[in-house]
Amino acid sequence: MSKKQIYYSDKYTDEEFEYRHVMLPKQLSKLVPSSHLMTEEEWRGLGVQQSQGWIHYMIHKPEPHVLLFRRPLPKD
Repeated sequence: MSKKQIYYSDKYTDEEFEYRHVMLPKQLSKLVPSSHLMTEEEWRGLGVQQSQGWIHYMIHKPEPHVLLFRRPLPKD
C-alpha cells in the first residue's frame, strides 16, 4: 500500500487544539476499528505518518476512512 494514497489535511485550530484529518484509501479503511479510538501504535501501523502528540479523538461513523486527530496548542 503506497503511503502516497493517504491524504493529510491542512492543520486548523481553535482556542485549545490544533486539528487535522487524514483520509485513508478504502482498502485501509477496512482495518480501522469501529469499537474504539486508535492508539498511536495502531494508526502508525496503518501507515499514517505525522509528528508526535496527535491523538485520534473521534470516530465519524458515516466516513470510517476519515481519521480525526487533534493535539493541544502550546501554552503561552
